[in-house]
Amino acid sequence: MHPVSSGAPSPEWIGRAPHEELERGAHPPLPVDDPFYQPPGGFEHADPGTVLRSRDVELGFLGLIPQRVRATQLLYRTTDHNRLPQATVTTVLIPTGHANQVRNVVSYQCAIDAVAARCFPSYALRRHARSLGSIAQLEYLLIAAALAEGWVVSVPDHEGPDGMWGAPFEPGYAVLDGLRATLGFERFGLAADNKIGLWGYSGGGLASAWAAEVHAEYAPELNVVGAVLGSPVGDLGHTFRRLNGSYLAALPALVVSALAKTYPDLNRVIEQNATEEGLALLRRLERMTTAEAVIRLFRTDMDDLVRPPLDEVLAMPEVQYVFENIKLGKATPDLPVLIVQAVHDSVIAVEDIDDLAHTYAMGGAQVTYHRDMFSEHMLLHPMSAPMTLRWLTDRFAGRPIDEHIVRTKWPTLLNPMTYAGMWRLGGIFARVVSGGRVPFKPL
Repeated sequence: MHPVSSGAPSPEWIGRAPHEELERGAHPPLPVDDPFYQPPGGFEHADPGTVLRSRDVELGFLGLIPQRVRATQLLYRTTDHNRLPQATVTTVLIPTGHANQVRNVVSYQCAIDAVAARCFPSYALRRHARSLGSIAQLEYLLIAAALAEGWVVSVPDHEGPDGMWGAPFEPGYAVLDGLRATLGFERFGLAADNKIGLWGYSGGGLASAWAAEVHAEYAPELNVVGAVLGSPVGDLGHTFRRLNGSYLAALPALVVSALAKTYPDLNRVIEQNATEEGLALLRRLERMTTAEAVIRLFRTDMDDLVRPPLDEVLAMPEVQYVFENIKLGKATPDLPVLIVQAVHDSVIAVEDIDDLAHTYAMGGAQVTYHRDMFSEHMLLHPMSAPMTLRWLTDRFAGRPIDEHIVRTKWPTLLNPMTYAGMWRLGGIFARVVSGGRVPFKPL
């Protein structure tokens, strides 16, 4: 099911993608009411990564402050977790002033962490978007930092059209097909062999990890030279138990709301064992932004929303199957990865990420693991951005990479290079907040 409004049927796919020119000052409708998100009939016969339609859009920081950047959205054909065709959107930002030079491309995966389409980057990043509480709106600051490197940045709706947060494989397909669409879109002037980097943190790190794992099998032609997996939620089952009843209790509840649509057997377990209040809550979550859900479900214990004890529900075979199915580590990435994780992380257990790094390394992956001793979950993302940008720059430049490195004794908070990088990021952030043009590095 795709999030589209009722009305005239979408035209049949004829192999040519229509393009909509920029409409300045437009107030974007929600994806459910926006015909742009509806794929044309017969789109399933197109190859994965095929652009189905495109449009130029205005971006706005927090939906309010207009950004002086060229942005184009692509509706493209991709694949869901059952390997069935579906369509989703990526928002592509193009740096100016480098038209005649080879451009590197970064796919930035936002921590959508919600089911509501208001949190999809394709909506939340637009000017006049009503998406208060969407994490993607804050992450635009880091997207701008990647853009300031002179990189083309693709920001996919990696949860697909239905907000399938936590589903396995599907985020990776959406990321890689978004890159296929970006490289193949003639207006961008990119080449099929352009170097590509992946970057995401938390929920975005999870999506980036799936893309790294499925790359070799699903899109080996893409020249992905490295992936940054920031606190990538290695085991969602463990994270569910860890966060239930905490100040972030909304996150596991949102995952359950999404996974109930992904796994029919899980949905049956929920319907049979949840209280009326619990079922009503899951339905309300489908309309909430991430921050709104966190506030409303502060310290909610899901044990109070099921009839048998929660431990009994979690032990059911249908639930155990889902937890195992959505766990990372199904395949070894065939590209270098930088894993960034805080040791004292109250959201993602460091032991889960230790296990993931070990699994990748034992499988033969080139793993650099920054295991930060001081930072916490929320702080590490911005503080690790300078290191991430340097690491991606090195991958694009083809510099040698040291394998199997674990750094535990030099936290980002004590690294002078962090503050040198943060000084530049501060200037970029100031430009974003003031609506000025972000300065780009010369290539």
